[in-house]
Amino acid sequence: MIIRPIVAVVGRPNVGKSTLFNKLAGTDLSIVQDKPGVTRDRLYADVELLNYQFTIIDTGGIEPDSDDLILTHMRAQAEIAIYTADVIVFIVDSKTGLVDADYKVADMLRKSKKEIVLCVNKVDNPNKDYLDVYEFYNLGLGEPFGISAAAARGLGDFLDAIVAHFPPINEDDEEDEIPKIAIIGKPNVGKSSLVNKVLGEERAIVSPIAGTTRDAIDSKVVYDGNEYIFIDTAGVRRKSKIKEDIERFSIIRTIAAIERADIVVLLIDAIEGITEQDAKIAGIAHDRGKGTVIAVNKWDAIEKDDKSVYRFLDTIQTTLAFMTYAPVVFISAVTGQRINKLFETLDMVIQNQSMRIATGVVNELLYDATSMNQPPSDKGKRLKVYYMTQVSIKPPTFVAFVNDKQLMHFSYLRYLNNQLREAFGFKGTPVRILVRERKDK
Repeated sequence: MIIRPIVAVVGRPNVGKSTLFNKLAGTDLSIVQDKPGVTRDRLYADVELLNYQFTIIDTGGIEPDSDDLILTHMRAQAEIAIYTADVIVFIVDSKTGLVDADYKVADMLRKSKKEIVLCVNKVDNPNKDYLDVYEFYNLGLGEPFGISAAAARGLGDFLDAIVAHFPPINEDDEEDEIPKIAIIGKPNVGKSSLVNKVLGEERAIVSPIAGTTRDAIDSKVVYDGNEYIFIDTAGVRRKSKIKEDIERFSIIRTIAAIERADIVVLLIDAIEGITEQDAKIAGIAHDRGKGTVIAVNKWDAIEKDDKSVYRFLDTIQTTLAFMTYAPVVFISAVTGQRINKLFETLDMVIQNQSMRIATGVVNELLYDATSMNQPPSDKGKRLKVYYMTQVSIKPPTFVAFVNDKQLMHFSYLRYLNNQLREAFGFKGTPVRILVRERKDK
């Protein structure tokens, strides 16, 4: 399993963090405006560079001594990104030169003990402005790389320096034999309580205050003779009582945990109901191809009638329409109610994630599927699906060889996906179909 390294882009407000982020992400995800404090949320995107894949985090600007409420929250978000990152890109501004706040940010970064790449932005004319880069050696963070994020100038050596800090790519991790389960969900939904109940001990700090778990915790669990590694993704404790900020604090750590996991347990608060934040978190797991079990926690704490389960299931199906494959269990992390059912469901998803279907069987299904529902055509040319084969697991991934990829409409791809699920189940795991062209002989 390849884990994407995480790169955090940090620095004072208005030094060009969002401009660089957008350039690397290949899309304008961040608001770029010539005013300090515009990027209030930490945003992330997946980047592919040569043979490397990594997740880049954009942060709000760090003002080390600011009493301004927004800047204080932005600093806290940046600290979370720094804590979670494998490599930190520290951006400074060649136009304003070295300022006192840069030294304070540099001190903060040094304490993180993380790999740091120093980037001097707004070097628009390398021949004229490059002397301005040298004063940043005074920060004591090694070689400064002069770039222009807006013009995409000087990015080659800078990106090489980032990639040089990545751990070696290793797909054969011995621990991969033990399924890794990430417990994800909004702050204060009961993630640590669930891990503690499973462990049978108070391994994580549990408090009714949202976001009180100080660190992500990996715990080995043996249940009914089977081994699992549980990853608790609870957020970092903060004094802020602003709910939206606390939710933002947790998202990057959630991404990091999902990357390392085989399966995620999306914990939903039965009292609060499923929310838009739950859907965002679920979407991250879905996009990364992770098996998913939805666990409705605190089910013992609500008044129920004979239709409560069905109403809740309908709401989940509507809100998470992209994840109808995920099984739902109703539990109580405090009392341990239906924890055995949760493990039964996890075992089922683990098996389905690793299911392999013989190519002959896949093509029998493909023949029947294309006979029942003829492939689409456009301007007199019809899609031909020659054959299909499974190429990988976790998640189960198939390649369909066709005459023209442009003719494969997403609705027909969804139809083939549904046929695979109907025939083989795949409950709890995404199923991917890649389309490749193979010309007629």
